[in-house]
Amino acid sequence: MSRLEQTQSQYRSLRLSATAGHLGELLAQAEANELSYLELARQIAEHELAERTRRRIDRHLKQAQLPAHKPLEAFDYRHQTTITKRQVSALLDFGFIDERQNLVFIGPPGVGKTHLAIGIALKAIEAGYKVLFRTALALVEDLELAEMKGELKKRLRQLGKYDVLVIDELGYLPMTRQARYNLFQLINSLYEYRSIILTTNKDFSNWGAFFHDDAVAVPIIDRVIHHSHIFMLGGESYRLKQKTTS
Repeated sequence: MSRLEQTQSQYRSLRLSATAGHLGELLAQAEANELSYLELARQIAEHELAERTRRRIDRHLKQAQLPAHKPLEAFDYRHQTTITKRQVSALLDFGFIDERQNLVFIGPPGVGKTHLAIGIALKAIEAGYKVLFRTALALVEDLELAEMKGELKKRLRQLGKYDVLVIDELGYLPMTRQARYNLFQLINSLYEYRSIILTTNKDFSNWGAFFHDDAVAVPIIDRVIHHSHIFMLGGESYRLKQKTTS
């Protein structure tokens, strides 16, 4: 075994796998550029940190289960004039996550609510936060299955491990009484503990009719909006506009 291979093995034993895998290249670059020992040490550290960050982001992206890759950079602010790039950019210091606040995007279908939710979620993952994306329907089914197994509290604890829970498309489909109760249990468990990014086509004034029970709607609304940033999105469907102009 060569000295390089021995050194790579030592790095692996220290769990510095990125450095071990690219040690030969790093040394060759250092020699070619006549780097000082300190500069070489700095580059090795930077390389290891960059690779660990990349792996962490990849892992958290997989865990988030985002339905599509919709970066904020691709959002068309010219079409959606009810929210500005400055307003969205102000959220990207992620103070709302650190302060356990929520984001709520309200508007008709096709105006960019889900795009904004996914785009902000992507930025949060890059910044080191754990995110989980669920449509309201999938989330309700998830909670209902857990409740049937007698594991609702366990599932709520699992969901509470994420820094941000994205709930997409709340209000599009009716919910049973048990589903409403389960959703309340979830919202209550996350209240002032984790952040929610919520997209909905229902204004809060219509939630009582949607839930068919003001006794459920009111406490859910109270916990969602108590610490939240609310954005009302308007305009015609962006998807419909694209289809009619293509």
